[in-house]
Amino acid sequence: MKITWTLPAVDDLESIRDYIAKDSELYATSIIEKIISSVEKLIAYPKIGRIIPEAKNQNLRELIFQNYATWHQQSAIWH
Repeated sequence: MKITWTLPAVDDLESIRDYIAKDSELYATSIIEKIISSVEKLIAYPKIGRIIPEAKNQNLRELIFQNYATWHQQSAIWH
């Protein structure tokens, strides 16, 4: 499995980092690393996270790390 970050997701991570960095550069970097690590668990466990009922798509799931939510969708690519 490969994780592909969308441009809006990367922008959100940068915004979160910039906001937290106003108080602590160290904590900002730590939080972003932990968010990324939580998403990387998808490589081993692609079905973790809750199905998002309001999205009406069984393949769309949500991971929560502290106060931050990430949405992910598993897609199959055949070669």
